[in-house]
Amino acid sequence: MRITVKALAFSATALMGMTTSALATECIAPANPGGGWDFTCRQIANIMQEIGLSSNMVQVTNMAGAGGGVAYTHVVGQRNTDADVFIAASSATTTRLAQNAFAGMTADQVRWVGTIGGDPGVIVVAKDSPFQTINDLVEAVKTDPAKVAFAGGSAVGGFDHLKVLMLLDRAGYSEARSVKYIGLDGGADAITQTVGGFTQAMTGDISEIQGFIRSGDVRALAVLSDERVAGFEDIPTAKEQGIDMVAMNWRGIYVPKGISDDDFAKWTDALQKVADSEQWQKVMTDNGLAPYTLIGADFEKFVNDNIAEVTEISKEIGIIQ
Repeated sequence: MRITVKALAFSATALMGMTTSALATECIAPANPGGGWDFTCRQIANIMQEIGLSSNMVQVTNMAGAGGGVAYTHVVGQRNTDADVFIAASSATTTRLAQNAFAGMTADQVRWVGTIGGDPGVIVVAKDSPFQTINDLVEAVKTDPAKVAFAGGSAVGGFDHLKVLMLLDRAGYSEARSVKYIGLDGGADAITQTVGGFTQAMTGDISEIQGFIRSGDVRALAVLSDERVAGFEDIPTAKEQGIDMVAMNWRGIYVPKGISDDDFAKWTDALQKVADSEQWQKVMTDNGLAPYTLIGADFEKFVNDNIAEVTEISKEIGIIQ
């Protein structure tokens, strides 16, 4: 997705009244500058300062490698009790944990603070497609999976692929290996396949294909969010159509496992205030994100449930043993 990054650094010495034992002095973005994790660090940091939760400068450290694995290993191995640091995370983080891509690292080796926004998944078809609803598409897969191919902007086993498999599973079709999926190099290539009639549907995030939706080149059958998305109110959710499925490329943070419960509570309180702020509402609007707030225990449950589901599906399609 295209995101706007305000290159601002910050500090959180006053983060929810933190004591000197829990001063936020660093955010780790597990990728190079300009990407989604860098965006998460800098925007949360900037808002903390703007709404009075921080005061001094805080370093944003870009620690790229292994799809977030370098940063994860660093935090677990070297920063386990450091209450001064928080780390940007997204759906890619839990997907790679589920697929054991972090060299044996597990989700319980850090503490999951929360997510405060997401890029909603969407399923679209060509404008002249015979499928009018998401259930029409699901029934076609159930009838003859060989005749329905999905295009996506991630590789086999990636998040776009998993969105389709989880959607079909929730709709009562669990034969993951029979689902035809073509992984392409980004959402633009994937949407071209569907517009051209080479695939019957495309799975992606709404922000990356909103132009095709607005132009009428494709029809969105379902958005994979809790509620309809602002600006796209005519697109029904999958849940409205009887499929209890939400798939957000969520944006949130985690902190080291070994910090105290008091320090963890300060982080969850601070992130909730960021989520509730007018500044964050504007960030979401400017960058095509939707509200998606899960904090503390609710987020931890979500992470564990998500990893379990992705692990099961990844085994079914042979990504992991």
